[in-house]
Amino acid sequence: MELGLTNKNIIVTGGTRGIGLAAAKACAAEGANISICGRTQASLDAATAELQVYGTQVHGAICDIADADQIKTYIEAAAAALGSIDGLVNNPSGFGGSDDEDGWGKGLDVDVMGVVRCTWAAKEQLQQSQGAIVNVSSISGIGASGNIAYGAVKAAVIQLTQSHALSMAGDRIRVNCVAPGSIEFAGGVWDNVKNNAPDIYDQTLSGIPFGRMGEPQEVGEVVAFLLSARASWVTGQTIAIDGAQSL
Repeated sequence: MELGLTNKNIIVTGGTRGIGLAAAKACAAEGANISICGRTQASLDAATAELQVYGTQVHGAICDIADADQIKTYIEAAAAALGSIDGLVNNPSGFGGSDDEDGWGKGLDVDVMGVVRCTWAAKEQLQQSQGAIVNVSSISGIGASGNIAYGAVKAAVIQLTQSHALSMAGDRIRVNCVAPGSIEFAGGVWDNVKNNAPDIYDQTLSGIPFGRMGEPQEVGEVVAFLLSARASWVTGQTIAIDGAQSL
């Protein structure tokens, strides 16, 4: 299916690995120009090299999504480099795994305020392009979660998606959300769990009806669809991508 992303300009925050990089690749494969941000120059260089094989324009910059000033600077630089903004993917997580000040602080700073601040920074450009936003939440944000802080901030992302979809509908900006289940990739959370806590890995795996962990590209391709013209009447929705894990 032709998604209609050719020559569209897409920002993917936290786009140097995992779901973020997979989303950037899925969009680039459809002809979109891409801007990604990451925490280190080495990770940016590696991801940029992977994206350049698609033959579209690629921009990368260092940005800490927990820092409001860095977000504003990055979004402005991305818009200048690409020429406009047609789509925004709010991807990073602080992975606040502990029910304490540190866990809640990481989650609120990155998972919630990162989405809020990136959306603020890109909104004017998205109004001009009548573009789209995709937020990355988690199935941990749907119902109760054993990971209290992480689940709560991901639930906030789902609610924020709905509120933004309603408030931005008049500007013809669509806002949707994906809620991945357990996604495994080299160096990611579940790769580390498999290597360091195999009992927890096996227990989680046994709860996935499809019998395997998900792959980043399976999320990235849904993100690309939601950004595209093929999803022109879809807004305010959260799609679980989890092989029936949440069921």
